[in-house]
Amino acid sequence: MAVTSPSTNSHSQTDTWTISIEKEADIVAVRQQARELAKEFRFDQFAVAALTTAASELSRNVWVYAQRGVARINILRSANRLGLELEFVDHGPGIANLNRVLAGGFSTSKSLGLGLSGTKRLVDEFDIDTQPGHGTKIVIRKWRKEF
Repeated sequence: MAVTSPSTNSHSQTDTWTISIEKEADIVAVRQQARELAKEFRFDQFAVAALTTAASELSRNVWVYAQRGVARINILRSANRLGLELEFVDHGPGIANLNRVLAGGFSTSKSLGLGLSGTKRLVDEFDIDTQPGHGTKIVIRKWRKEF
């Protein structure tokens, strides 16, 4: 597992942590980093649980379907909002039937098929870019209720 220290980009006021997903244990590292940051930035208990679950689901998808990829966790700051952004990128097979997958209950790995659809419901913003044969990029954002 490779976790980089946060890098700061003063122009956009973000701090970024990058975690390589190269083995199953890296799923835990992504999950723990998301949970710790959510607690550190005083997200409520539901948001901490939602971010932890989403981080676990999405990093597991990278591992199961692509065997490797990267997770980036960004602290988003603006004048009146604070949020966590999690980005997952892999160069795996992509998702052939995205609408079916996002509807829930469909899986090619003999799971319940609720990872992406469930994650989408847990966060405030969910963006996915996938193309069969070219991999997948998923970006989720959760905003703190009071800042």
